[in-house]
Amino acid sequence: MEILVLKILISFFIAFTWIPLIKLDYWWVRVFDYPRFQKLSVFATLMIFWMLLGREDAGFWYWTAGIFVSMSYLVFLVWPYSILGKKMVQKEPYDPEKGIHLIVGNVFQYNREFEKTLNLIQIKDPDLVFLVETDQTWADALTPLHLTFEHRILLPLENTYGLVLYSKLPFKRQQIHYLINEEIPSLEIDVELRNGQLITIYAIHPAPPVPGESLSSTERDAEILVVGKKSKENPQTSLVIGDLNDVAWSYTTSLFLKISEMADPRRGRGFYNTFHAKYPFFRWPLDHVFLSKHFGLSKIHVLKSIGSDHFPIELKATLAKQKSTDREKASPEEKKEANEKISNGKKENS
Repeated sequence: MEILVLKILISFFIAFTWIPLIKLDYWWVRVFDYPRFQKLSVFATLMIFWMLLGREDAGFWYWTAGIFVSMSYLVFLVWPYSILGKKMVQKEPYDPEKGIHLIVGNVFQYNREFEKTLNLIQIKDPDLVFLVETDQTWADALTPLHLTFEHRILLPLENTYGLVLYSKLPFKRQQIHYLINEEIPSLEIDVELRNGQLITIYAIHPAPPVPGESLSSTERDAEILVVGKKSKENPQTSLVIGDLNDVAWSYTTSLFLKISEMADPRRGRGFYNTFHAKYPFFRWPLDHVFLSKHFGLSKIHVLKSIGSDHFPIELKATLAKQKSTDREKASPEEKKEANEKISNGKKENS
């Protein structure tokens, strides 16, 4: 009986490991992109039990091979985000004159522990704060920030896609976009650093591929890739920030990095999981700050809980003298696929 149960569990997790290779946008396919480290942990446990209990089974080596191959594939996927992986962004000492210190967070619209967020921002004293899932109640509660942050964009909404952005650095250009869905805003802002350098910040929060939100990842993928193309075409140094509702290692995020030629500061440093704040084993990186050329990383840190289902993430980046990373570039086939995803996203929403 124990062997049968083990075989059923092994079969399930082998399937869960390889399902994301299916290039379908259905939520029940894409959701398996998220828990890769968790699947690896489960496989390690199953391997131990299989080695102890399954040795007398006629198919012992076939099942062992299945576990080993799946584990090896998962190690290959998560390795770049371990401290042993190659860094995409090199370390750069923080210089407030040519750097930016920011906090990105999903406050969870129905969270009412406003003081935790206000206190955290007061203690950390960043240059820029971007918060999503902010309804009017949240916007009102955050009014004390107006005393510190002279520049701000407030778009409170009751549909969990409201957003607010506060900045001590002046805006030289600001645009509100509805890139794919007319109910989901995003921001494109030119910010002036203290040394006079202009950088562009793209702040987004696309819909997740889950029941009740979207039955496919088509719209999410399209919005992420649209911003990737905009960043690539923008001659200015830029940042893409926000809750992308996608993990750092998914195919879409990897394609985004190639299309935009931006870099993920997590690579070679750790997972920096931001979701789910209340379930330690079920955590993965959904909130992101991607950096374009000439940025070096001075600090990245997941902050303490603010009562949300997400942890905020803090980052300090400084303009470096030279391009600080080896960028992944999209092949013609990948560029074509990205354009198709964008087109499908717009068609689905039309």
